[in-house]
Amino acid sequence: METNKQKAKKAGFPFLIMIGGIGFSVLFIILFANLAEELLEKEVEIFDATIINWFKYIENGTLDQIMIFGTELGSVWFLSVCTVAAIIGLWFTSRDKWGILFLVIGIGGGGLLTTLLKHLYARDRPSINPEIDAIGYSFPSGHSMGSLIFYGFIAYFIVRSSRKKVLKWFVILTAGLVVIWIGSTRIYLGAHYPSDVLAGHLAGAIWLILTILALEWVEWRSANSIRPTHVFKRFVGKYINF
Repeated sequence: METNKQKAKKAGFPFLIMIGGIGFSVLFIILFANLAEELLEKEVEIFDATIINWFKYIENGTLDQIMIFGTELGSVWFLSVCTVAAIIGLWFTSRDKWGILFLVIGIGGGGLLTTLLKHLYARDRPSINPEIDAIGYSFPSGHSMGSLIFYGFIAYFIVRSSRKKVLKWFVILTAGLVVIWIGSTRIYLGAHYPSDVLAGHLAGAIWLILTILALEWVEWRSANSIRPTHVFKRFVGKYINF
């Protein structure tokens, strides 16, 4: 039978990963706070104008259709349908109750957080267009935040369940490109300022990381009887030499 010391040793690396995840969350929170401060002080106008002018320069009919299609991949209705499909898939393939619960928390909580932040900063959009969901406040971009959370979660589920490195990297790269594409469509179509999109990505990354960390923590606690304080003491002693 394993001793607490042996169990704590095995738990050390997951604990280190969690510390790293929290560290990245703190970093993204700082970056978001700085961006929001610059927004309030109107110091993002040059940044926004430069990128918007570049998108206007490359406008053409074909690209219009590509961007209109791409923006739908981050719409509320599309992500809602995909979330339901993901829940069904998780249930029938792995009966992953915790995964389903935290996916719902991630998507639902992310939507609530987006609404809260929009009303908190109350930034007007560059233009209003209901046909592309360009209504309400602008900062942060709901499409950017929602798509990063959803596609990030799907990539996480695939990566953690697959043993093929090629597939893992393909999924991560594809998810990243789709999220960037969706964000760029919001700028191209005039639904958001570039700083809105950047803020959406930062806020989405924060919420995604914290939700996944919570999921990993709950699943780890369900599978291990070792107390977290014992792991922490061993982690501090081994990695920090306290």
